[in-house]
Amino acid sequence: MREHKDNNSETAVEPPIIEWGVAAQSFDGGADSGDQYLVEVFANGALVVVVDGLGHGPKAAVAGKTAVSILKAYADHPVASLLRRCHEGVRRTRGVVMSLASFDGCSGTMTWLGVGNVKGLLLRKNGGPRHGRERLVLRGGVVGYNLPTPRPSVVSVEPGDTLIFATDGLRSVFAEDLTCGDAPQEMADRILTQYRRGTDDAMVLVARYVGINEAEPTARVGGRDG
Repeated sequence: MREHKDNNSETAVEPPIIEWGVAAQSFDGGADSGDQYLVEVFANGALVVVVDGLGHGPKAAVAGKTAVSILKAYADHPVASLLRRCHEGVRRTRGVVMSLASFDGCSGTMTWLGVGNVKGLLLRKNGGPRHGRERLVLRGGVVGYNLPTPRPSVVSVEPGDTLIFATDGLRSVFAEDLTCGDAPQEMADRILTQYRRGTDDAMVLVARYVGINEAEPTARVGGRDG
């Protein structure tokens, strides 16, 4: 099953500080995928997560969905705390790898953290093709089995800066020709179409920072249904 979902499906109660889109394809085209995501908006902030349950199929999907349900319940907590909660909560599953980012609209920062191989890339709106991007430093391990000491990093963000999370079902070269020119959903769809390996579940999530003052009350984050 291929998934396409952007953040323009529901009327907002409060304007989100990000705009986002996600595209995904399960390994066998079925409904069960270990690749799961969460976009959860809270007061002056937003949590963005991509989770990859080990392997593929129903058991991987259970692991991924378990992690997302935990993250959703504590979305406004620090990312290191969220990672530890997931580690305890998915112990009876296959385990997961994940990358997560928490946007703070008051300070204009993003705190991100990754364990495993869900790649993270931050594209700067005003940066060039070489210097306008930052990559998430990933730490080895499996959430639920072997959790390294969480070491989140904090970066400043400006309106238009764009975060991309991609699972290992996508070829790593997806990042080579990206710019902030397209809408998040268009970027996600194109990355999935062009760079999907076809040997595993694949997911890419694109989140663009809007900021508090720039946010318009026109969309509610669809990922809130989990």
